[in-house]
Amino acid sequence: METSEGGAAKGLFFRRFLAHPTRVGSLFPSSPALSNMIAAQVRRTDGEYVIEIGGGTGTVTHAILSSGVPADKLIVVEIDEMMAQFLRKTYPAVTVLECSVFDIMQQLPQPAIGNVGSVVCELPVTLLTLESQKRLVETIVSLLPRNRPFFVLTHGLGSPIPAKKLGLVGKRSVFTLRNFPPASVWSYTKDLEALAEGSTR
Repeated sequence: METSEGGAAKGLFFRRFLAHPTRVGSLFPSSPALSNMIAAQVRRTDGEYVIEIGGGTGTVTHAILSSGVPADKLIVVEIDEMMAQFLRKTYPAVTVLECSVFDIMQQLPQPAIGNVGSVVCELPVTLLTLESQKRLVETIVSLLPRNRPFFVLTHGLGSPIPAKKLGLVGKRSVFTLRNFPPASVWSYTKDLEALAEGSTR
C-alpha cells in the first residue's frame, strides 16, 4: 500500500509537470527500482559530497541516502520552488539549493567546493539547446576531480547528449524496464585522448 507521503510526492510531481512540462520532463518521478540503480552508480570517498541535479520530489534522493551517503554530504539542486520546499521538509538534513543548474557554483556551500565525488543529473537534457548542454557539461565537469564520471538520466533510446561534440566519452551504465517510461542512465567522462591530440596540433 502506498504511504500518504508517497502519494503526496506523486501528486506534487504531477502538478508541477502540468505547470512546467519542459522543466520537469516526465509525468512521473523515477521508480524505486530506477532510483536504486542510479544510487548504485554513485562513487565517493569519505568526506566527498554528492550532487543531485533535478531532485524533483526525492525518489532518487531517498535511494542515495539509503545507499549510505550521509545526509550532510548530499546536495540536491531543484529549481522548482514547490518541489524544493517539499525536499527540505522531507529531508531536513540534506542541503537543497533552489536554483538553476547554471548557478550551482554561486550557491554551493564552501566545504563542497573542490570536494565533490559524484554528480547525478536528472534534468530533461534532450530538451536543452546544444549551447545549454555545453554549459551544463562544463558546469558539471568543473565540480568533479579529473576524469571522474558523471551520470545523466534519460528516457530516450540513445545518449541524451551528443558526447563527441561536447568532448566526452559516454556509455550506457543502466537500463531498466521497471520504470514508466523505461529509462537509462549514461555515464560520461572527458575524452582525454581527444584533448591530448588537440594540444599537440
